[in-house]
Amino acid sequence: MVDNTEEKTSLHPRNPHRGRYDLVALTKALPKLAPFVFTNEHGIKTIDFTDADAVKVLNKAILKLQYNISSWDIPQGFLCPPIPGRADYIHYLADILAKDNGGEIPTGDKVKVLDIGVGANCIYPLIGHRSYGWHFVGSEVDYIAAGSAKKIVESNQLTDAIEIRTQSSYEHIFKGIVKPGEKFDITMCNPPFHASAKEVNANSQRKWKNLKQDKNADLNFGGRNTELWCEGGEPRFLNKMMSESKQFAQSSKWFSSLISKKTTLPGCYNSLDYLGARDVHTIDMAQGQKSSRILVWRF
Repeated sequence: MVDNTEEKTSLHPRNPHRGRYDLVALTKALPKLAPFVFTNEHGIKTIDFTDADAVKVLNKAILKLQYNISSWDIPQGFLCPPIPGRADYIHYLADILAKDNGGEIPTGDKVKVLDIGVGANCIYPLIGHRSYGWHFVGSEVDYIAAGSAKKIVESNQLTDAIEIRTQSSYEHIFKGIVKPGEKFDITMCNPPFHASAKEVNANSQRKWKNLKQDKNADLNFGGRNTELWCEGGEPRFLNKMMSESKQFAQSSKWFSSLISKKTTLPGCYNSLDYLGARDVHTIDMAQGQKSSRILVWRF
């Protein structure tokens, strides 16, 4: 979806969202987007990224045009993700899987991916399946989010490609989700990275302040507690995930997680070294002014 404006060169080379949003094509795919589109002072078609309704309809149009997802919605109050950054994670995972496949990206439903915390939006399985044909299992501890994800899967006739499982325990990540003898090629996770609701609110205020200076910025709207924060924040969640991944070392060839804060990495490296991980990689990602990284490991 490139429309002759500047390219987002920080995104993965295979990411189809490196150009500005092609709002002409998107509006043609989803006419409901039209009322939200306007021409700014630079003569560029855009939407108001401070308008949560506009962002949601933009996501619907992108999913319909780029990924042939005709039915997508999320309940009020849940996270509405910027798709370009989510697609980046998928494409970098494809590069990791290619390492064990003679440099060729493995495609098709023989490739099985576990998405920890699939969310109400189910965005990673949708992008991953449409991009590479992979089979996904998405786990979710929030029963409302799990119900929303299931509805998206069913309404797009993707039940053979994407399975949603509800995690009954807040204390476990893989236990209760991975079935005995089940094998995955890789696991992925976009964990809650705040340590409290107060920290979430402070970050949101900074985002809104930045948006006043940059009307083209992407913004996550909404977000339930389980999506945005957990006790101990990102470090504690990841430590739990890494410890449990050791117990499930035979269940997945690779494990991975997004890391929002660079300061979290040293503790992760120490934990993985202690746990005996034999292969650890850090992949830097950037979308505009926002930087993050993917931590990948195996035993």
